[in-house]
This record gives sequence, structure tokens and C-alpha cells, in this order.
Amino acid sequence: MITCHVRYVIDPKKVDEFEEYARMWIPLVEKFGGQHNGYFLPSEGANNVALALFTFESLSAYEDYRTKSQNDPECIKAFEFADRVDCIISYERSFFRPVLI
Repeated sequence: MITCHVRYVIDPKKVDEFEEYARMWIPLVEKFGGQHNGYFLPSEGANNVALALFTFESLSAYEDYRTKSQNDPECIKAFEFADRVDCIISYERSFFRPVLI
């Protein structure tokens, strides 16, 4: 199991647009076999940082999702929405493995 942590730097004047973008991606990750653990929007503290967490059974399953998302019409629509509203300034991905009992 691998969890992808995405840290976004967003335009603080476009949090509503970013939230709309986030709501597009939750079912898309699940469509390709992942489990979305949610997006987290600014509340207290920094007003320009948002997070996302989603899990796949393996890094290869995640890579398969990334490849398929490049050609999926719904994913393309989400990518284009983010470009059009310009709510994301930058992002970085990190991958984690769980420690379970």
C-alpha cells in the first residue's frame, strides 16, 4: 500500500475554485482503483496551502492511474478546469507507506 500526499500552494483568493477542482478528483481517483482520503483546505494558519491524500495498493497501481488519467475525458476536464481558473500555483507529491499493527 502506498499513500500519495500532495501539497498544493493555491491562490488564497480562489479557494472556492480549488474546492470545486478537488471535488472533481475524488471520484476520479476511485474510478481508477484508488481510495481517496480527502482534500484539506486552509482553515487557520497559512491561507494558501491545501493538501490531498489518496492511497493505491502499490506504486505501480498509482503509476497506472497516472497514465490512464492523461487520456480520460473526465480527468482532462478537471485538468483544464484548474488551468482555466488558475487556482493552483504549485504542488509537490510525496509517497508514504503505512506502519500498521
